[in-house]
Amino acid sequence: MLGSIAVRPFEEIDLDWLVEAHATLYARDEGFDDSFGPLVETILKRFLLDHDPTREQGWVADRDGHRLGSIFCVQGPQTNWAKLRLFLVMPQARGFGLGQHLLDTCLGYARGVGYDGLTLWTHKSHVAACALYEKNGFALEAEKPAQSFGCDLIEQTYKIVF
Repeated sequence: MLGSIAVRPFEEIDLDWLVEAHATLYARDEGFDDSFGPLVETILKRFLLDHDPTREQGWVADRDGHRLGSIFCVQGPQTNWAKLRLFLVMPQARGFGLGQHLLDTCLGYARGVGYDGLTLWTHKSHVAACALYEKNGFALEAEKPAQSFGCDLIEQTYKIVF
């Protein structure tokens, strides 16, 4: 299945789909409230307005006009560190290597533009994603309980040094 999926740059036309996909899946699978979708929308609109195309990129996985996932590499708060954002693989595309392919795309890009490393923020409940990060050399840097999006969560920060 992976061979028939194209990974292309994120475009403004993808915004509504990506907001809806995040909001719907996180509500269904994690119990997130309706504050999550607007956060994703804010992140994407900010990206479209002021990202640095020489150092930041977003990608969408697409098969025959059907979007199946996304991942973004953006400048982090630390000098010369990137941040992975909005990593999503739709349920129907899981188990075929798409998550690894998207992660490889992001990591390759971050290395290629000269970042020293990459950080990401996630939740402990994302077991498959956390296993993928660890398999690819990310180390768990911190975790803490939090109340976010109407849920009790364990927030985690992962980091990889290049």
